[in-house]
Amino acid sequence: MARLARLAVPGHPYHVLQRGNNRQPIFSTATDREVFLDLLAQAALKFGVALHAYVLMDNHFHLLATPRFADSLPRMMQAVGRNYVRHFNDCQGRSGTLWEGRYRSALIQTDRYLLACMVYIDLNPVRSGLVSLARDYAWSSHRHYAGLDTNKAVTAHPLIWQLGNTPFARESAYRELVQLGITTHQQTALTQSVLSGWTLGDPNFVAALQKTTGRRLSRLLPGRPVASKTHSV
Repeated sequence: MARLARLAVPGHPYHVLQRGNNRQPIFSTATDREVFLDLLAQAALKFGVALHAYVLMDNHFHLLATPRFADSLPRMMQAVGRNYVRHFNDCQGRSGTLWEGRYRSALIQTDRYLLACMVYIDLNPVRSGLVSLARDYAWSSHRHYAGLDTNKAVTAHPLIWQLGNTPFARESAYRELVQLGITTHQQTALTQSVLSGWTLGDPNFVAALQKTTGRRLSRLLPGRPVASKTHSV
């Protein structure tokens, strides 16, 4: 099956996933993670990407980011991937690929899924059994939004500012969101969309976005396709 063409619509948030080849570790030390975050911050600034959230696991990472231009996200990911692999291979005395393949990404509907995606990312280490609480994991953006650390690489989405009128109120509200967690439906939808590359949003959102792009944004329903009088493809 041919690979799904990447969707490039600037100004919308994307959930991004990248795994290690054969699920092998992509971070061996704290220094590896620090180098990766430095490269990510530099590339985001250079190519016009607002990085809203991240988590670095042992063999994969998740990002939530909004590209300013159509090529912002792929250029950032290419730069980070190339430079980080060079660092990792030099440190490990290895050569060859580090990544499973090209990164996976899905455009998500802001008002419906952005905060849920942030919580999903924050809770990844909890779901994996690495920590009991999101605040105990050092390699995610959670501590920044919870008011426990300051991370200049992270850019808060406007939805975050709507959580409260003061930093304390926003941090408290965000901590409560993470404590409440997300539904099984939200978790499944976020996982399936980033793995498949299909846009995540309600039917009206997807239909409106479809008018601005030449790429199909969601799976076809099972069954015979509807006949077209124009015979267009």
